[in-house]
Amino acid sequence: MLTRKQHELLIFIDGHLARTGYSPSFEEMKGALNLKSKSGIHRLITALEERGFLRRRAHRARALEVIRLPDSRGAAPEALPAAAGFAPNVIRGNFAPNLPGAVRTANDAAAVSLPLYGRIAAGVPIEALRDSGESIEVPAAMLAGGEHYALEVAGDSMQDAGILDGDTVVIRRGDTAENGSIVVALVDENEVTLKRLRRRGNSIALEAANPRYETRIFGPDRVRVQGRLVGLVRKY
Repeated sequence: MLTRKQHELLIFIDGHLARTGYSPSFEEMKGALNLKSKSGIHRLITALEERGFLRRRAHRARALEVIRLPDSRGAAPEALPAAAGFAPNVIRGNFAPNLPGAVRTANDAAAVSLPLYGRIAAGVPIEALRDSGESIEVPAAMLAGGEHYALEVAGDSMQDAGILDGDTVVIRRGDTAENGSIVVALVDENEVTLKRLRRRGNSIALEAANPRYETRIFGPDRVRVQGRLVGLVRKY
């Protein structure tokens, strides 16, 4: 699954390579996508590399290789036409009061049914999460009070913490977390990511658990905690 910006950048890079034989500069990519900073381009390239669409050639400047393209060039996968009025549903810190939360199943002592909100990138932030109306059953012993929800992990940046691509993480909703906790964090009100939270003076660091990924540092007003990891479900 690609966001619209990831899809646009991939198609732009592929077209530039076809026309010129070399990859575009960060400035050209920034202008093509109408972004204000090169850091946004860096995040998009990292996301495309993680998802297997793009490869960076080592020790060569401006050396990008398109490995594969989405199924359709006309629109980003998972995107709906503008006329349909689709608006991304980002998990916010202030959930609506009537949000269902955890619902007991028939086997009350054994399992609890939690809302499954979608996929969260453990490698780089994604722009939005879509509420699909799906749910997942988890052991009741995994929960210890409070409201919980589940997310499917996309990416490998938390693999050294035992969180793998395709796992389902169980999150206890809340807007605070202890230093060193693994949290769902909302960055700049439109990016959601699963990372380890570190407070460094007046800054907040979101740490990956994979040396391939860099730690990202933000001002305190740019990050809001959405919940804390309390469990993990893995299918074999």
